[in-house]
Amino acid sequence: MTNSTILVTGGSGLVGQAIKAYTDENSQPGETWIFLSSKDGDLRVRGDTDKIFDKYQPTHVIHLAAKVGGLFANLSQKVEFYRENTLINDNIMENCRLHKVTKLVSMLSTCIFPDKTKYPIDETMLHDGPPHPSNEGYAYAKRLIDTMNRAYAEEYGCNFTSIIPTNIYGPHDNFSIQNGHVIPGLIHKCYIAKKEGTPFTIWGSGTPLRQFIYSLDLAELTVWVMREYHSPDPITLSVDESAEVPIKDVALAVAKAMKFEGEVVFDTTKADGQFKKTACNKKLRSYRPDYKFVSMEEGIQKSVDWFLANYETARK
Repeated sequence: MTNSTILVTGGSGLVGQAIKAYTDENSQPGETWIFLSSKDGDLRVRGDTDKIFDKYQPTHVIHLAAKVGGLFANLSQKVEFYRENTLINDNIMENCRLHKVTKLVSMLSTCIFPDKTKYPIDETMLHDGPPHPSNEGYAYAKRLIDTMNRAYAEEYGCNFTSIIPTNIYGPHDNFSIQNGHVIPGLIHKCYIAKKEGTPFTIWGSGTPLRQFIYSLDLAELTVWVMREYHSPDPITLSVDESAEVPIKDVALAVAKAMKFEGEVVFDTTKADGQFKKTACNKKLRSYRPDYKFVSMEEGIQKSVDWFLANYETARK
């Protein structure tokens, strides 16, 4: 790349900070990386977004910013999740067109796929049926990114694409037990159990299967997509199907990384949720057959170490 300015929206979050850590070590000559946070402006507001694009004149955009929340928030605020995400995405995409941005990469999520589907899921199934009713506001707003990537390509020749990661974890995560995702929630829970000398209790049987991607791996692959993958069709960024693990193994890996010697309890009175959500990474492997993912054990150790070192300031 000759001189390029890459704007990362949602730059202060889990993935944004991972991209920052990766590009601090692996940026190419002539690349300037700008990481936005909510302090830089409100991306729901067209005027704020215009000012950001006018100020930085980006040549490339990695779009991570979104209104996100847990199950209860998604259930109770479908209008806000739909409207705010649609406004953010429209402001970003239209500014990318107007500023003749070379490449836009937006982040989707596996939770926007059809609720009733066959496994493993792949990129072609995104619009095959309605999403789970609990998060339909969020899911339809996100699905429209894929629709509009193709529309902008057809009508204006824009090079817009999207990535679909599986469950992400790593440094700078949200370690809230109530609202966080599986791994950060377990790390925080195990920390408290160790500190208070109580059992480490995991909700559910521990049998559901999930694929987890370490945030630094996702960062590296996202930057690769920006530089090398040029199709409006989305690409799933996930570990292999063989790396899918039961939650029980994740919990035990957290206990080991935390050096927790106490009792580990699975509370089977709590619901398990979906048994599996397997995603297929054949498309990624066709481009990157030899890419080596960080193992779950190593990734969890790094995440635990980061949490312990940054306990006071970590989101929790």
